[in-house]
Amino acid sequence: MKIHEFQTKELFRKYGIPTPEGRVVNTADAAKTAAGELGDFPVVVKAQIHAGGRGKGGGVKLAQSADEAETLAGAMLGSRLVTPQTGPEGTLVQKVLVEQGVGIERELYLSVVADRETAGIVIMASEAGGMDIEAVAEATPEKILKVFVNPLAGLSAFHCRQVAYGLNLPSEAIKPFTQVVSGLFKLFVDYDASLVEINPLILTTDKAMMALDAKINFDDSALFRHKDILALRDIDEEDPLEVEASRFNLNYINMDGNVGNMVNGAGLAMATMDIIKLAGAEPANFLDVGGGANAEMVENGFRIILSDPKVKCILINIFGGILRCDVLASGIVQAAKNTAIHVPLVVRMEGTNVDEGKRILAESGLDLHSAASLKDAAARVAEIVAAA
Repeated sequence: MKIHEFQTKELFRKYGIPTPEGRVVNTADAAKTAAGELGDFPVVVKAQIHAGGRGKGGGVKLAQSADEAETLAGAMLGSRLVTPQTGPEGTLVQKVLVEQGVGIERELYLSVVADRETAGIVIMASEAGGMDIEAVAEATPEKILKVFVNPLAGLSAFHCRQVAYGLNLPSEAIKPFTQVVSGLFKLFVDYDASLVEINPLILTTDKAMMALDAKINFDDSALFRHKDILALRDIDEEDPLEVEASRFNLNYINMDGNVGNMVNGAGLAMATMDIIKLAGAEPANFLDVGGGANAEMVENGFRIILSDPKVKCILINIFGGILRCDVLASGIVQAAKNTAIHVPLVVRMEGTNVDEGKRILAESGLDLHSAASLKDAAARVAEIVAAA
């Protein structure tokens, strides 16, 4: 789960991480008022969406007066901001953050992230702050500093010094920088985050540290422990189909293709999407109904897939284990009766009660194609969508 920049900065301040003073508003008039309240100019007007690269897309602008802040906010609000992370359709801007301007001496990058390879936590930093950190890592990986922390031992002072010295910070900035790293690390652990990022973290002209931008990703599986964070969720920033799927405990991600997928197990779902692409078609979604799915969940999965107008065919790929093949087959028949499936179905199933599952489908009267293998299933959906 993601939250907005202004919400992340509220968390930052709770952990002693300095941020510029700002106001979040949803009208141009309110932006003018906020700019006047902040006093000194320039102020920064920043679109609030769940995507990075806002500056490149025109979502971060400097205003030299309250009237200019009003004009800039009016142009942003209600527009669709396109960034490298939104795709060509962009994201609707419904809020802007009006924030005080700050004198900048240096821009740095700082993040805390979970590292699967070491089963630990990594502090990543770079002197190339304010830039696309992925591009920096690819073109000049030597500019990325990594300090590994054992999560059982926790953060120590030497970790902070190692990062500070690696960034060539002046001596007077080491203490405030250490406080930022300590606060960021504690926030990461306390809230079960998968990523906490500041880009840029600036060294101001008076040698203070300040987070100009703020990003945090939470582990969805741990949100039951953080009701306060759940209250910050902005479903307007999420795909409507993904929001609907979450209500039924379905793991769904919307994509740009035309082959709908229903699979049990994340690994099998990834393999299914790969083989669809190898066959020359494109997946329209990732949908893992889970090992414990029942007929009702299968029906809801169908309803969500079919509500996507791009879908021209549905591939069902099930390995029967906890979710038995006969239960899946019953769910397909029930879904067909209740949702009026209007696109061809290709079904590949193996595992527990597979013969019974195939019998149920054969006697259902549904227009479906039974595939002997996953390769056969992918070839069939590719033929169907090519013809469509």
